[in-house]
Amino acid sequence: MAEVLSKEELEAAHCWEAVDRVPRRPQMTEFRRRVRYHQSQWREAHGHPVGSQPIAPRPGGRAGRLVGSCLPLAYARETGANFLTADALDAARGRTSIIEPHQSFDHQGLWADLLSSAAMAFNLFGDLAADLRRADRAVHAWWPDAPGTVCEVRFAHSPGWLDTAYLNSLRAFDAAFVLDVDDGTQGIVGLDTKYHERIKPETPKPSNIRRYLEVAETSGVFEAGASDAVKGKTDLAVMWLEHLLLLSMLQHASGTCTWGRYVVVHPAGNTDFVDACNRYRDLLADPSSFSSMTVEEILDAAALRSPTVTALRERYIPR
Repeated sequence: MAEVLSKEELEAAHCWEAVDRVPRRPQMTEFRRRVRYHQSQWREAHGHPVGSQPIAPRPGGRAGRLVGSCLPLAYARETGANFLTADALDAARGRTSIIEPHQSFDHQGLWADLLSSAAMAFNLFGDLAADLRRADRAVHAWWPDAPGTVCEVRFAHSPGWLDTAYLNSLRAFDAAFVLDVDDGTQGIVGLDTKYHERIKPETPKPSNIRRYLEVAETSGVFEAGASDAVKGKTDLAVMWLEHLLLLSMLQHASGTCTWGRYVVVHPAGNTDFVDACNRYRDLLADPSSFSSMTVEEILDAAALRSPTVTALRERYIPR
């Protein structure tokens, strides 16, 4: 990483944000400040106006505080400037035009926050949603053991929001590749994309813990005692719950889904998620349903169109 950015540099770019500081993890603090500054520089280089916090100030209220890594919401919605290709924008507009029962979805952040990991998912995989042949080649380049053929690419996907037949939760995948398997069943690669986020301790919903433990035990993929390490307040809780969502699909009574993998995608410089993925693997007796990849590895595999890869590198990888 380049030299440490000064407070003066960050303030001049409207990028000095208290939330970027991670106590006792200076490398992560610098990463968060660096990528926020990078997004502000990208915005300016492409002639986009600066946004604010809150993203949508109240009508008649005080003006929002300028934030270099945001776009004005109305401008962002009108232009789709947060999305790098026409196919990514089409995928975002298509997904946000549908409201699924009980869905939990940050529409403002998707359109206006340049640090949005949900927007990064559309930018990484939106072209593939429009070209399933390329999507199939990409999936098998990234995960060669994936069975079948890609038949659909979904975004902000849950098999059932608050559906007790799955996980009875609001967890979802930022993107998902659905595969048709030769025996008439389906496979799924469920992806969680992380960019600027840090790891924070969270507590699984106590009233739903019985269901979580049931899915975990039935799966047989965890080491003995692993659930005790994650069922309370822990920084691996979200990873565990999203992995359980995938495992619940494999356990569904319909038998539709017979193969699956949960994948965390993050920049190589996000040391929080490098460490968390390594620690999470230690909980697994059978790691075949869990994987992680860096954004750089996704781009280096030559699975996406060259112009898209170039745009993604410029957008998400600070020099």
